[in-house]
Amino acid sequence: MECEFPRVNSNPEEVKKYLTDTKSIAVIGASPDSSKDSNKVTKYLIEHGYEVFPVYPKEDTILGQKVYRSLKEIDKPVDMVVVFRKPAAVAPIADACIDRGDVKVLWTQKGIVNNEAAQKAKEAGISVVQNMCAMVEHRELIGE
Repeated sequence: MECEFPRVNSNPEEVKKYLTDTKSIAVIGASPDSSKDSNKVTKYLIEHGYEVFPVYPKEDTILGQKVYRSLKEIDKPVDMVVVFRKPAAVAPIADACIDRGDVKVLWTQKGIVNNEAAQKAKEAGISVVQNMCAMVEHRELIGE
């Protein structure tokens, strides 16, 4: 597999604004396993006041939050979607963000880049952050 360099991305000022303005976050690929990065980031986001919607194929709750099977299933507004999935999975997630109509930011975690999906989301009016950790960026730009 060849890794992509993120050609579609946001600058630090934009990232800070997204993290400040966002109220609700769907975490695609949230894990119930506390040793996994997706669990640690989900926990961090909850602890920092975001309404978090874990999206995972099994489990009923993760970190005390109701688990959804898909982005489409979430019946509340979603400002940001944070992705912990392989780059190939980002395209259908971008499509789901576009279909929802309320997602403002599509964020892929470290090591996850899909420029084609990112460009499609951007053209639909969704801001894009690729290859960055939401927890690390929040700590650096907003603080504990």
